[in-house]
Amino acid sequence: MHELTAEDQGEPQAPVLWVTGGGSGMGRSAALSAATGGWRVALSGRRPDRVQAVAEEVEALGGEVLAIPGDVRNVEDVTECASSIERRWGRLDGLVLAAGMNAPRRTWGDQDLEEVSDIVETNLVSVARVVQLALPQLRRSAGTVVVISSYAGWRFSPGAGVAYSASKAALASLCQFLNAQEAESGVRACLLCPGDVDTDFLGQRPEVPGAEARSVMLTPDDVARAVQFVLDSPAHVRVDELVISPVSQR
Repeated sequence: MHELTAEDQGEPQAPVLWVTGGGSGMGRSAALSAATGGWRVALSGRRPDRVQAVAEEVEALGGEVLAIPGDVRNVEDVTECASSIERRWGRLDGLVLAAGMNAPRRTWGDQDLEEVSDIVETNLVSVARVVQLALPQLRRSAGTVVVISSYAGWRFSPGAGVAYSASKAALASLCQFLNAQEAESGVRACLLCPGDVDTDFLGQRPEVPGAEARSVMLTPDDVARAVQFVLDSPAHVRVDELVISPVSQR
């Protein structure tokens, strides 16, 4: 005899969140925050060991998680992520795009065009790719998209580099078009622009900040609180853009 599930009985189900770049930094913190808040979490990221470690942290919090290692630059990987979420839960209510890339060579005088291409592919093209694949499910749930850009995408930041700044700045238009064209389905997008955050990402700077500099930066948990605020906002509220920075930001 078939045992009726909550889905069979039409009971309300916990929302589902897909986090890219979920194996570390802001993606990891956003995933843990969402799990604590009652969301079911799908994690994707390039490093399987990191993704699995975060999945175990989610489970330790009592959360339901799906770990799907994959590179956002790879169409097959992203397609499989979207399909796995559909097969597992049959819904998607939120999307946090936290995967990002930069390189130490950041000026017209020293940058490498192959690196430029990889940075733009990761920070911009891959965001569009994931959104495109997630939209059919997000439309059904009137879901929320949080695109983690950067302070460098909101205001000119010379040290961030040509490719990184240009790719992050372009995300503003991506979110604006998403909001303009998908409002009828209830989908809403937020461009989240954090200032300096103490994560492993700082290792990609030409000069890696030391402990003193890191001590006054934002933490990944600070960013996760902002992400959670957007995800938990009422369905009629759209947070178009949110900039958070440490007091020390210049």
